[in-house]
Amino acid sequence: MPHPVSPDPSPYDAVLLLSFGGPEKPEDVLPFLQNVTRGRGIPDERLKEVGEHYYGFGGRSPINDQNRALLAALRESFDEIGLDLPIYWGNRNWAPYLTDTLREMAADGIRRAVVIVTSAYPSYSGCRQYRENLADATAEVENAPVIDKLRHYANHPGFVGSFVESTAAALSELPEGAAIAYVTHSIPTAMNATSGPDGNGYVTWHLDVAAEITAELERRTGVTRRTDLVYCSRSGPPQVPWLEPDVNDHLEELAATGVPGVAVVPIGFVSDHMEVIYDLDTEAAATADKLRLPMARAATPGTDPRFVTMLRDLVVERAEAERGEHPERPCVGKLGPGWDNCRPDCCPPLRRPTTPTQTAVPTTAGPKETA
Repeated sequence: MPHPVSPDPSPYDAVLLLSFGGPEKPEDVLPFLQNVTRGRGIPDERLKEVGEHYYGFGGRSPINDQNRALLAALRESFDEIGLDLPIYWGNRNWAPYLTDTLREMAADGIRRAVVIVTSAYPSYSGCRQYRENLADATAEVENAPVIDKLRHYANHPGFVGSFVESTAAALSELPEGAAIAYVTHSIPTAMNATSGPDGNGYVTWHLDVAAEITAELERRTGVTRRTDLVYCSRSGPPQVPWLEPDVNDHLEELAATGVPGVAVVPIGFVSDHMEVIYDLDTEAAATADKLRLPMARAATPGTDPRFVTMLRDLVVERAEAERGEHPERPCVGKLGPGWDNCRPDCCPPLRRPTTPTQTAVPTTAGPKETA
């Protein structure tokens, strides 16, 4: 349905882009990692080891620049349809910090805003933790605006469509018969078990998205391929079960079975931040090269017009819903559209281990910019 020339944004008077944050220079790396792991008892020496992943890229994560680009794209998209809302940006773990952004919004007279979170799937770390951070920051700020979170958007046609095109482009670089490895951030299996209102939401949503991308590619080409959901960026105590298989182990298995190539499709990520450029473009690419397995990595949505338009449309959709209207709620797959309001018991936090041996991060831990 086409938008009116100037869609009504009420009851909202602003949009907030909320992301994870990342260091922007070498001296930021250790303080950033301390922010991310605060309260977990991880020694600085171990954090410095993890920080080597950032130092390999000049001590600068790409995530903040990617959010700046997304902000600019959103502003242009809003202006195209006359959506008259200011857009603010805050991070959980690095500047601009969420609390500082809420103070700025309060000073500007913002009373109610809708928040776009750069995490598309249900889980504690991908949804509830952001909502907890919002609640904590709001409690610290006098006259803080009321904040509503957009629904999960992984199964929106704008998100899925972006990955259909980037996966097709990746496959075009590979030999006939190449497989597809859909990749997302690993989380503890216990976290997946309680994700979403009915449990297992994290894996279920990823499988549904992967199935939709696969089905569309098969419809276009008539080619049936091997597809798998695999994981990257495992961290945390080695004795705690996390979702598997790891992408590198999966590449070894593909090579052993004679697959002629693989398209690595990071459906768990909205942009090419550290997990993508380190875990996939660096580590997984090195594994594939060692195995002599042709690999091509599909692009994340980033500032793809389909993705940007989707976010804009979700803002309009939520405003209509809050006014008591009945907007269209586009989605694909079997799960239906995401929910506007999470249940109080949805995605509960896990109890963290407390002994020194349990809180030590394994040497395989990589940087995390999505959780």
